[in-house]
Amino acid sequence: MVKRKKFISMIMAVSLLGGVLAGCSSNSGNSASGDNKTTPTAQADSKNEERTLKMMTGVIGGKTPEENVKFEKEIERLTGIKVTMDKPASDYDQKLLASIASGEKYDLLQVSKERMNTLIDQGVLTPLTDQVKASKVLSDPSVIPTDEWDQVKTKDGQIYGVFTKYQGGTMPIVRKDWLDKLNLPEPKTLDDYYNVLKAFTEQDPDGNGKKDTYGLSTAGMYELQGFFSAAGLKQRYVETADGKLDVPYSTDAAIPVYEWLNKLYKEGILDPNFATNDTGKMRNMFLSDRVGMITYWDAWVGMLNNTRKGQDPQTTFEAKGLPGAADANGNYMLRRGDPDVWVIPANAEHPKTAFEFIEWWNTQDGIMLGSLGIKDEDYTMDNGKYVLTQTGKEHASDHGVPFWYNSNVEAPFGKLPGVQEAQDLVNKYATLELTPPNWSEAEKIINEYSFKAIMGEMPAADAVKKMREELKAKKLID
Repeated sequence: MVKRKKFISMIMAVSLLGGVLAGCSSNSGNSASGDNKTTPTAQADSKNEERTLKMMTGVIGGKTPEENVKFEKEIERLTGIKVTMDKPASDYDQKLLASIASGEKYDLLQVSKERMNTLIDQGVLTPLTDQVKASKVLSDPSVIPTDEWDQVKTKDGQIYGVFTKYQGGTMPIVRKDWLDKLNLPEPKTLDDYYNVLKAFTEQDPDGNGKKDTYGLSTAGMYELQGFFSAAGLKQRYVETADGKLDVPYSTDAAIPVYEWLNKLYKEGILDPNFATNDTGKMRNMFLSDRVGMITYWDAWVGMLNNTRKGQDPQTTFEAKGLPGAADANGNYMLRRGDPDVWVIPANAEHPKTAFEFIEWWNTQDGIMLGSLGIKDEDYTMDNGKYVLTQTGKEHASDHGVPFWYNSNVEAPFGKLPGVQEAQDLVNKYATLELTPPNWSEAEKIINEYSFKAIMGEMPAADAVKKMREELKAKKLID
């Protein structure tokens, strides 16, 4: 089996474990309308603790540092918990690890499942299994479906993280209005995708009389699952029939897909800056009529449509999710993203209050804060109905929770255009990835040789061979 290498530094583990040694319900919180309600079980558990929390988040919170302060105050208004929220503007994982390694203590962290697995290996997280089972909120299948917990359970059935939101999936997103303008059918095979992307590059879909568009843009190798679907290949790791771990993108079956991507690059169909793009640059190209297809999250289908509609109510712009490229048997394979979770460090100073917050986050008021945002900042109430402010419209009902599990909580304004169709594709064709703790080390090798293959710096077959050799040499695959 692949050795489970630990890429968090020893100083981080020592700091956290040293801190541990040294330090050795179905009702929501206060409602948006001001009515006081309680979470009896959690508050009874936390009554002997100071009701204060220090947390670090990546996407949850205000959109600006100033709004983040208001977000903290809104949590206190709704729950009575005084919160200090660190929300780095960039490089979240690096800053998270650096802060913890320096000895800072947090009560709550928002992390990916991949990061959670690493922290579990380090022995620095609090197991939450018993608390989840005893929670009237979290054990309710209408709040979080029972089967969904399998995503975050360890092999021995323990739970260390609780969902921050419903995590969707990724897919190719196309300018449907460009397809219609050029009388092109929606692509189904890699050949179909080539023809569509070539037309987007050469047939002036934006109508400005200039050859200034690309067929496809990506943020590096980010979310190319929809194209590797043509070869039936899963992103990241898979477990083989004999129990070994492998990376499908490093197999010979991936060579034709790399050659297809190289063809796009050579012919100027693929954005030449794809390898250095971040997701913001990629999205901006799509929104500014410079590219006809990107690879991104289902939720962004709606946000892209909403953004352009907000800029120009008469726009013909239409983003649409696609199922990717079918394999020889007509099957599609999309990626469902690893969930983001709340975790409680083992050296947290207010662990009971932290769990109370986690329960509240999955109730009506917590969900509305994570989606709509802050009362009187992002929305107001009019006769019991939510009304978005201009700021709220700009924030697109996403303060870290665009979608949620709790089926008892309805979205006040429904879903944005195109989102439901995209989510239906994810639910039909997407499965979770296998992300061992050593993924980030493997990813560097995969990206290095994938870029060389796509940009023609090495023949695809040679790049795949070298990729596989390095993964094996570093014991990242069996």
